[in-house]
Amino acid sequence: MDYLLILFAAIARILPHPPNVTPVAAMALFGGAYLSRRYALAYPLMVMALSDCVLNLFFGVSWFLPESLFVYGSFLIAGFFGLWCRSRRNIGVLYLVCLASSIQFYLVTNFGTWLVSGLYPKNGTGLLQCYLAGVPFFRNSLVGDLFWFSLLLGAYHLAYRLISVRTRAI
Repeated sequence: MDYLLILFAAIARILPHPPNVTPVAAMALFGGAYLSRRYALAYPLMVMALSDCVLNLFFGVSWFLPESLFVYGSFLIAGFFGLWCRSRRNIGVLYLVCLASSIQFYLVTNFGTWLVSGLYPKNGTGLLQCYLAGVPFFRNSLVGDLFWFSLLLGAYHLAYRLISVRTRAI
């Protein structure tokens, strides 16, 4: 089941989509909260590595840029957020943490872009310009994270309910 989730997220990341509307952050958060602790932090990295290899192979997209370290790191942070939620799994907390995860992704990845890309001056004005340029991507990330997290959460609880009903019927 866990490997299907990784494959699904990798495929969803490769298929055409609006910028930053992918299931990776939602999967990292969900994985930390619901899946095996042993692999919770590895799942988003496996999704990114798998999909980055495919994107590089078929589309020539360079997957290792210095900024990529901030993206990968941000998905790890989302996984840690999910681990923190394990003992607090109520709908309000989960969605607040999903919001926090989207915000930290925006803050971390834009800081990384400012720091290593050379696109912005290395001063407060350059950092502000970088964050302002990232606002449309933040909106997309937030919408995508909420959508994908809701889908994963709903599918998980539906499957759990169906399995429970089937088990009681036997």
